[in-house]
Amino acid sequence: MSQPPLHIVILAAGKGSRMRSSLPKVLHCVAGKTLLGHVIDASLPLAPSKIHVVVGHGKERVMETFSDHPNASMLNFVVQQQQRGTGHAVSQALPGIPNDATVLMLTADVPLIKASTLKQLVDSMRSHTLTVLTAIVDNPFGLGRITRDDTHSVSGIVEEKDATPEQRKIKEINSGIICARKNQLTHWLKQINDNNNQQEYYLTDVVGIAYNHGSPITTLQPNHNHEISGINDRVQLAQAECAYQHAQTQELMRSGVTVLDPARLDIRGDVSVGEDSIIDINVVIEGPTQIGRNVTVGPNCVISQCIIADDAVIHANSVLENAEIDCGASVGPFARLRPGTKLGKDVKIGNFVEIKNALLDNGAKVNHLSYVGDANVGSNSNIGAGVITCNYDGANKHKTIIGADVFVGSDTQLVAPVTVSDGATIGAGSTITSDVNERVLAISRGRQREIKNWQRPVKKKR
Repeated sequence: MSQPPLHIVILAAGKGSRMRSSLPKVLHCVAGKTLLGHVIDASLPLAPSKIHVVVGHGKERVMETFSDHPNASMLNFVVQQQQRGTGHAVSQALPGIPNDATVLMLTADVPLIKASTLKQLVDSMRSHTLTVLTAIVDNPFGLGRITRDDTHSVSGIVEEKDATPEQRKIKEINSGIICARKNQLTHWLKQINDNNNQQEYYLTDVVGIAYNHGSPITTLQPNHNHEISGINDRVQLAQAECAYQHAQTQELMRSGVTVLDPARLDIRGDVSVGEDSIIDINVVIEGPTQIGRNVTVGPNCVISQCIIADDAVIHANSVLENAEIDCGASVGPFARLRPGTKLGKDVKIGNFVEIKNALLDNGAKVNHLSYVGDANVGSNSNIGAGVITCNYDGANKHKTIIGADVFVGSDTQLVAPVTVSDGATIGAGSTITSDVNERVLAISRGRQREIKNWQRPVKKKR
């Protein structure tokens, strides 16, 4: 028997006034990804027929942000013109959902929810008409409480502002995540009203209505309560960031990675790290990034969208962005690899070196205080201190080609476009403006001379 189609409704219309921001709340970020983006990405593994995002405040900005999402075709934006509560918001999305569908309702400000938890919720609908994700918490202040009857069956959800003193003692809280059949949900939503302290149509009221109709209701709880932590202000945003980072570093360590201080590692996006790698303190890694086995990352490094192969070493205070680093390469300290950098095996990039849009073949070295941009450097070539590839003429970029086994002396300027052939040597202090042949010494500098009886200037007395 085939399963009914799954449609997901994400509530993302609220202003989020407690964030005190011109940016819509759902576009604030945890680990470099928007709150709404987290919830969408947690929904996708469930293979829904459609994800309906109910927007209101800042709707144009929200829709524009997700216009280039990899699964943009899966998203259907529904505008809630007036913010009249969560029940009203869900009702705006229902016309686009078939009657036989299962509807999973999520909130965009609960970014840490896991796909595995949502799957359990949807699977429970095989034997129930309504499932609510709840949690037992020590401090339920501000949260909706789950009420139960004498048989311990769920009888409803009461919001904090509408709860009696006795109900406020209840520690089982509503997560805001509910799953129901569309045809019954439509019927229940027609019966809710705004007779409450906030004069809003609460989605949670459908639970009490379903109970009164004798519909079977079940509850599930997440493995960790931080999954259902909502974001209402910047304090909670920071708490969610900490919870996310803790979970990510725990996963890395269990997979065989040494993290010297889990509290001082930030993982943002899709990041994988191989066994026996070591990550020092104050490191930020932004995905998508792949780091191989036995890689060492020193303190205070930023690695963004890189591929780093086995046995590489990234020394302290280096910044890498959109770079590819092969086995055994060494980078830093205080090095910067900009987009388009590709390092071959055993390449060495030293302190205060900047590489941009350049390919360095196996065994090449750029050890000190140099800039190599828009260049190809052959295997085993050695670039001395203070060397600059002059790739920009003020209007256009030009290429520098350096062959294999080339030695470029310190304080040399290579004015592109220029080619230095295999085995050539460039004398220190040269400005190279023409191509250099194989296995020659090229030198371009003024002759040294001495001026006798030279009087050094002295400071004039005032």
